[in-house]
Amino acid sequence: MEEISSFRIVFGNAPIVKVIDFFLDNQEFDYSLTDIAKNSDIGWSTLHLFWDKLTSLGIVKKTRRIGRAELYILNTTNPIVKQLIELDKIVSLKLMRKKQRVIA
Repeated sequence: MEEISSFRIVFGNAPIVKVIDFFLDNQEFDYSLTDIAKNSDIGWSTLHLFWDKLTSLGIVKKTRRIGRAELYILNTTNPIVKQLIELDKIVSLKLMRKKQRVIA
């Protein structure tokens, strides 16, 4: 059974949320569109419905090309991404504290 992240618990399981959540959890590496779709558990064609939004807003940026595949990484210098990272931390902390109160 897949464990759902705090980010997805709060913001849902829409495909774009899954992709953003994947990048928030995997900021260190770059990925091909195929890998992004697979690891986000969405279809490749679904990814293409909103991929241009993520690139045009600078949320992700292209890092390199390997053969025909272009690789992308989370653009951690982007102000929107900085806020998403902070929001992810706040949500995770809040849910963790809530869970601790339930256990105690």
